[in-house]
Amino acid sequence: MLPFLIVGGIGLVLVIFSLMFDEILDFLDGALSGTAVGSALAVFGASGAIAVANGLPDWSAYLIAALIAIVVFVGVQLLIRSLRRSEDGTPSSPVGLYGVTRSNVSTTSGEVSLDGPHEIETRLAFADEPIPRDTRIRVIELQGSRVRVERAVPLARDETPASEN
Repeated sequence: MLPFLIVGGIGLVLVIFSLMFDEILDFLDGALSGTAVGSALAVFGASGAIAVANGLPDWSAYLIAALIAIVVFVGVQLLIRSLRRSEDGTPSSPVGLYGVTRSNVSTTSGEVSLDGPHEIETRLAFADEPIPRDTRIRVIELQGSRVRVERAVPLARDETPASEN
């Protein structure tokens, strides 16, 4: 039982180290993860110790522990790969998106909701001219976390906004 406890302890230390220091122990461009190896070693030790404690012969305990460790290694490696693929990459630019003002937008402040697929919350906005609430807008520039907007259908030269009357 002692070899299983030692291997399991090494696996636990490796898992903790991998989780604390992320990709230090990842090899072959993430094909071999330190977290997956540590998890497999920890499960190898635990399942082997359980098999020996239940009176199974040593060869059976090693076989069971090895098979379960391989399954855990593959499962954890696939899970890590799936999580890495789902990480957000470069944020998409909102320039060109349409939306609606949620407050009066001035030359310094305001809020808009955009129609883009990644636009869940409102954004801080500003405009070159005041735009009243609930007006259809288009994003023309991104400045930090704020967007510069304009009316989606600009007013004709002789019209004035309702808020200025």
